[in-house]
Amino acid sequence: MTAPAQAKPVITKSRAVWVGDHQFDAGPEGRTAPVDGDSKTAPGPVETLLNAIATCASVDVIDILAKRRTPVKQFVVNVTATRRTEAPRRVTRLELEFQIDGKGITVDHAERAIELSFEKYCSVAGSLAPDIVAETILVLNGERQKPQRRKIWRPEAAVSS
Repeated sequence: MTAPAQAKPVITKSRAVWVGDHQFDAGPEGRTAPVDGDSKTAPGPVETLLNAIATCASVDVIDILAKRRTPVKQFVVNVTATRRTEAPRRVTRLELEFQIDGKGITVDHAERAIELSFEKYCSVAGSLAPDIVAETILVLNGERQKPQRRKIWRPEAAVSS
């Protein structure tokens, strides 16, 4: 028997070009966005991280709900991060509030879509340190649900699955 072929890693590249002070244009060539290290004129680096997890998880949730034939009409994610007070002031806790409106979407299906994003699909969530506490709150068609503690994908979890 031959060993299974090893999958090649996915390589993603980006770059940050300094434009003065603490400001950068960041992203792949031709698709850049401003990043302000002082968070005055554009999102700062940590806010950019929060935007990345919000959009990454959102794409997953929207796609999962669409596959259930319950498309989203409106979708907003509010992200709050708690950070250490001393350097490095890394993120220790994330709270994501998913405000989803759409006909036919059930609480169970929306919660399952959020769970799948965090535990299986979202590359950004899967890249976070394993000690970060992640909590999500679903507001479905204006009705707020109980907060849910989320497991973030870890390599050892993928092996045992």
